[in-house]
Amino acid sequence: MADAPLHHRILLVEDSPSLATVYQEYLRAGPYDIRHAHCIADALKFADQAMPDGVLLDLRLPDGDGLSVLRELRGRDPDLPVVVMTAHGSVALAVEAMRAGASDFLVKPFAPERLTVTVANVMERAALRRQVAVLAAGAPRQGFAGFIGAAPTMQAVYRILENAAASRATVFVTGESGTGKELAAEAVHSISPRKAGPFIAINCAAIPKDLIESEVFGHVRGAFTGAVADRMGAARAADGGTLFLDEICEMDLALQGKLLRFIQTGTFQPVGSGKLMQTDVRFVCATNRDPLEEVRAGRFREDLYYRLHVIPVPLPPLRDRGDDVLALAEAFLAKSAAEEGKRFQRFDAEARALLMRHTWPGNVRELENAIRTAVVLHDGEVVTASMLPATVREGGAKPAPAPLPPPEPPKVQETPPLTLTPRAVESTKRIRPLADTEREAIEEAVRLCGGNIAKAAAYLGISPSTLYRKQESWRRR
Repeated sequence: MADAPLHHRILLVEDSPSLATVYQEYLRAGPYDIRHAHCIADALKFADQAMPDGVLLDLRLPDGDGLSVLRELRGRDPDLPVVVMTAHGSVALAVEAMRAGASDFLVKPFAPERLTVTVANVMERAALRRQVAVLAAGAPRQGFAGFIGAAPTMQAVYRILENAAASRATVFVTGESGTGKELAAEAVHSISPRKAGPFIAINCAAIPKDLIESEVFGHVRGAFTGAVADRMGAARAADGGTLFLDEICEMDLALQGKLLRFIQTGTFQPVGSGKLMQTDVRFVCATNRDPLEEVRAGRFREDLYYRLHVIPVPLPPLRDRGDDVLALAEAFLAKSAAEEGKRFQRFDAEARALLMRHTWPGNVRELENAIRTAVVLHDGEVVTASMLPATVREGGAKPAPAPLPPPEPPKVQETPPLTLTPRAVESTKRIRPLADTEREAIEEAVRLCGGNIAKAAAYLGISPSTLYRKQESWRRR
């Protein structure tokens, strides 16, 4: 047996009972369930009980202008098909009705066929729009809020970020270095109700242990040596917005307790102050470690973990994102070429194959650095395989060597004390720590390259990310 045809609920708003009867008779053969309202009040009452699938609306009603009904119902459902009917047809009135959202316009009197065809057409168009919306919702997104890529793993990330943004709940982003944790935090902020407020980021791993409390909560003048003026911390600066705590697992345990109180009460004390301050902050945290493992190891407070780990967002490594590698590479190529004034437009087939074969241990950050290095050191319209950094051409980082077996305990031997001759003493004075020599070489290379990190790294034979990490470690000392 064939399925019964789908019946659409049609709301007929017409003050003339005789015309309403005629219109219902015209439409009786169609797949419609028609309810008649003779005024605005009845029309809105019926809509409150059950939203119609379509509306036939007279513009001249005893209790007001039919356009008010049009605006009210289209405000509830922007896709609701509405056919406007009036005996006072004019171009101006038709334009006003269409601007208010009418799907079509009929001037009384009209033939039965004109009404049936018009209603059928607007209902069919509405059904097609709904189908397109459903298909679009199911189609993979090519990117989201600054992210690029359509991999299935990223579709899940996009949905979590989109749903999390609307709430006040704390978001906890995890993933390897270079996967885009700060970008995820910025996405949550940028599409949230707090997007007009500040977005303040603190990297807990980049700030010395004795300064991070001041960075987060601020301090008052004289709180410690060097505190020559009051300082507004990140907690206060983020009032009304979002506070992003990157590498949260690096935070000192003592400060973790103060952070927990801040999250629970919304209040904090600047360093050196006895005054409680209150602020309205939404928290987003991130780490490249396993936070539960940090809890088990005693390096991260369990109560703080459960307070922060409300909406987890695991970011996949680039090696698990398939063709996203090429989409990202093309985006980075366009960006770097524009910034460096180069002509590059695309990759050749061999370069594309290398990009797909590489395992990208540094993830998206490594890919961006590799593309920038190729753009800085070469020119042309096509990036060839030979232009890519050696780490990419060689197929990725070399595997770590297998651990050596533990050495046997050395035999205790009597050795005479070492006696240095004056010449030997003079020679050893010339020996300098390897770390100092390395730092001088790197700083000299950066200077000779005009501060261009990618170019300096290429000449030194290391990746830009390695150079950045070394500079960061020097700043911490």
